Amino acid sequence: MKAVVLEKKGVINVREVPDPGKPGPGELLIAPHTVGICGSDLHYYTHGRVGKYIVEQPMILGHEASGTVLEVGEGVTGFAVGDRIAMEPGIPDPSSRASRLGMYNVDPAVRFFATPPIDGCLSDKVIHPAAFTYKLPDNVTYGEGALLEPLAVGMWSATKAHIKPGDIGVVTGSGTIGLMTAASAMAGGCSKVLVSDVSDVKLGLAAQIPGVVPVDIRKEDLIERVLQETGGWGADRVFEASGNPKSYDNLWKLGAPGNTTVIVGIPAEGTVPVDITEVQARETQIENIFRYANVYQKAIDLVAAGKINLKPFISKTYSMQESKDAFDRVAEGHPEDVKIQITVD
Repeated sequence: MKAVVLEKKGVINVREVPDPGKPGPGELLIAPHTVGICGSDLHYYTHGRVGKYIVEQPMILGHEASGTVLEVGEGVTGFAVGDRIAMEPGIPDPSSRASRLGMYNVDPAVRFFATPPIDGCLSDKVIHPAAFTYKLPDNVTYGEGALLEPLAVGMWSATKAHIKPGDIGVVTGSGTIGLMTAASAMAGGCSKVLVSDVSDVKLGLAAQIPGVVPVDIRKEDLIERVLQETGGWGADRVFEASGNPKSYDNLWKLGAPGNTTVIVGIPAEGTVPVDITEVQARETQIENIFRYANVYQKAIDLVAAGKINLKPFISKTYSMQESKDAFDRVAEGHPEDVKIQITVD
């Protein structure tokens, strides 16, 4: 079969790889249809590594995927050949302590698509557990199905924030994850969500989410705008989604007394300042996320119900043969791009 293979840092080929074979018990054979390019995919391409995960041998890329069921393995119920589906890319050890506690996303033994040495799903076929595969309703496209993976990050962030109806939220950073977090916070019950950035284009995209208030921090002070929008009280839920260490300079001042602040973005440096006096004075509850758990079906249901509109965030679609061009496009960092996707032939 054909696959998009990262041979080594900076080298991508579309070439033949071994066929995955037949699905085993509890598994599905799936033909991926649409696969999104994530920041981690790009980092493996441009740097050959993401943190401790290093590309040491050729690896199939891609983990944000939708597709079609080709074959159903023994013991699988609820799926049939031809079903349109989305795949949750992290496969934990079901017997691990983390999985048994319901925290399968932090299972140390999790196998995640396109995380060395595990191959991704940007290929003609892939075998995937039925337990981590979800049917797409007729009104959800393959492109939207592939965007469910970053949306799941936003959904998990909103879940960890313990949103109450009418809360006012703030999201720092309007990249893909920031936008998905803002949409999830609105769907979760926020009355409004302020989203900050320095890009007019990104803020324009954020403004397409009903209830979002874009804030250009080149032109106005975010803390002052938050106080203005909250009658001087502060935000109930704060989400740091930029990963920029500078955002922490004033992050702890954005929340109201008793607020919850969720760390979503991953700073490249790893270490950021925490003003303990600001945190304590507000009794800020600090939450953080790693990927997501048990939110994929909820994300699908919200999209199908029209509560979250993903269509504006699919920026450009390439064919499988154009995969290198697609990755190069992402590497160029066009501000108008939210999600670049690839369709498998």
